[in-house]
Amino acid sequence: MQKRKLILSLGLLLFSAAMLMQSCSENTKKTEGKVKYVIPDSLLHTLVIDTVRKCPLVNALTLTGKVDFNQDKQVNIFSLVSGIVQDVKVQLGDYVKAGQVLAVVKSSEMAGYSNNLVIAQSNITTTRKQLEASKELYKSGLASSLDVTTAQSNYDQALSALETAKKIIKINGNSSNGDYVIKAPINGFIVQKNITNSTSVRSDNGANLFTISDLKEVWVQANVYEANIEKVHIGDKADVKILSEPNRIFTGKVDKILNVLDPTSKVIKVRIVLENPDYALKPEMFASVIVSNPEGRDAICIPSKALVYENSRYYVVVYKGKGDADIAPVDVLNTLGDKTYLNSGVEEGERVIASTALQIFTELNN
Repeated sequence: MQKRKLILSLGLLLFSAAMLMQSCSENTKKTEGKVKYVIPDSLLHTLVIDTVRKCPLVNALTLTGKVDFNQDKQVNIFSLVSGIVQDVKVQLGDYVKAGQVLAVVKSSEMAGYSNNLVIAQSNITTTRKQLEASKELYKSGLASSLDVTTAQSNYDQALSALETAKKIIKINGNSSNGDYVIKAPINGFIVQKNITNSTSVRSDNGANLFTISDLKEVWVQANVYEANIEKVHIGDKADVKILSEPNRIFTGKVDKILNVLDPTSKVIKVRIVLENPDYALKPEMFASVIVSNPEGRDAICIPSKALVYENSRYYVVVYKGKGDADIAPVDVLNTLGDKTYLNSGVEEGERVIASTALQIFTELNN
């Protein structure tokens, strides 16, 4: 009986010891599972770590718009005479230089101007000879001073008529063979062309024959909804992006705010003037515009790449040193390009990880 009790006690003792060892093992595993993640040196050397600082707060408003011609550097060309187009020398999209011939128009009006020039030149010869003759007769006593004065007046009128005929010819292309030569008044691109060979043109027709625009400077017309009108001001910085060059930013300023609200779309137009030296900006292109203006106060700012978004909240990874990092939730105030402004979450002088932040955030969470 005692032997059975001894065996039973020994079994209970062994069972208790086994349970204790299992419990210790589980506690050890739990403790090991809670070991904080430390950034390894191999990764640490590749990270970008930035310091939280205070920056002048800038408000940003994203707008949509399109590229347009700079109408201050655009010329519409009309025909000053009536006639038939004989020779169109340029096509839509061609680059032309000032003085280059665009087209030739056969015109009866130009033929009339040329005839007037010939008549005026002939009158000069006739009146000059009459004046010389009157002066000789006056010296001989065969003509009066009134005759000389009349001859001089006729000669002066002939000179005036000749100058007028020359000016008319010059205004109308400087051609004396009955052709009206249309020339480019400025350097630029042919952006509109409304004639072809054999087209009949009239001087009293309001339609332009060509439009030339210098695309080295263009406008971007952006739409501002009624609720955001007060957020846009003349002189505000504007960053423009286009679909064809998504990684390029064109920078300009708000040049004009049109104070007319579209009754249908409820938007007003704001105009941004942009330099376009390589002609990358083409009229009618879609444009995304970010208009920014300083608010006059400072706010905590961090690199936008330091933000991590999860479960409807923003976080940053704060670096403590020696591979130690913590997760901190932040309240985002505004984001402008590569800079994000915060209401709270981190303090000035703290350091945040600004590259591979999502990977380290995930490791810390696990």
